[in-house]
Amino acid sequence: MKDRQEGFERKFVLDEDTKFKAMARRNKLLGLWAAEKLGKTGADAEDYAKEVVRADFEEAGDDDVLRKVRADFEAAGVAQSDLQIRGAMDELMATAAEQVKNS
Repeated sequence: MKDRQEGFERKFVLDEDTKFKAMARRNKLLGLWAAEKLGKTGADAEDYAKEVVRADFEEAGDDDVLRKVRADFEAAGVAQSDLQIRGAMDELMATAAEQVKNS
């Protein structure tokens, strides 16, 4: 019984680790997507993607990331609705999960 419990605990830890990696990857991909819309390229785009990843540590959930990207789009005059941003987040989550699974 103890071995079974430890197996479940290891699986839980592995699943949470994979989820965390996929979310961080998604946020980086979202940052690169947003950077392109903001006209950033190269190192500027990479730096912006890191800012988006860091924004996710403000609170649980996706609202902090959405607020960051939304505010930056508004400041730069980029026309993207919350629905469009969330759509990109969903699409990029699928991509990120696949990338993490294959790495």
